[in-house]
Amino acid sequence: MTATQGETSQTLDRGLAVLWLLAEHGDGLTAGELADRLSTARAVVYRLLRTLEAHRLIGRADSRYVLGFGVAELASHLRPRLQATVLPILRQLSGKTNSTALLSVADGDQAMVLIAEEPPQSTFHLALRQGARHPLAVGADGIAILAGRPPAADDTDDIVQARKAGYALSIGALQTGAIGVAAPIATSDWATASIGIVQLGVELADESLPEAVMAAAAEATRRLSGDHTGQKASR
Repeated sequence: MTATQGETSQTLDRGLAVLWLLAEHGDGLTAGELADRLSTARAVVYRLLRTLEAHRLIGRADSRYVLGFGVAELASHLRPRLQATVLPILRQLSGKTNSTALLSVADGDQAMVLIAEEPPQSTFHLALRQGARHPLAVGADGIAILAGRPPAADDTDDIVQARKAGYALSIGALQTGAIGVAAPIATSDWATASIGIVQLGVELADESLPEAVMAAAAEATRRLSGDHTGQKASR
């Protein structure tokens, strides 16, 4: 019984490793490339691929394997929890910075605004439409997501700088006269979401904003990871 459990655990681990590898390579990988990266026999990799394909977690593009629509379906079930967990944090961040706070998620090569929370006391501020999209590598929210992933050969200077600083800053990237500050939600080494703020301006006038954003992202990471100690300590 114990040996069987060990074999099953190893198989699951390899299957998950396949999914992560395909997530990192948007144009897909061949079975041979997967076998090389996993240091696993091709026969084993083919069995994994058949199982994952049967569950629609992967698909084929010619001779290459790519993530399947089943992954998107699984992700859609996570969004309600993501919204419920992060909304109180966004409200606090918005009130503290007097800025519009947002939760953005990666959707392919785009960033999508999942939640936008406007400041309660402001009479004049930037408004963002929930569901708005823009290229992932443009704007602080998308750059923060990319910075929360392992370094890549095509990383821009903005992504490299954001990875070093822990936050991304953009000025006029998506809208003239607008500033964005965002930090990744780091529940794994492959970020898929970020927390940020947007406000009017042509320069970062308040040096405390990045710290506030990073603290909010860290709190979201703790809660989404099941660690509520930070939440209790702040009461």
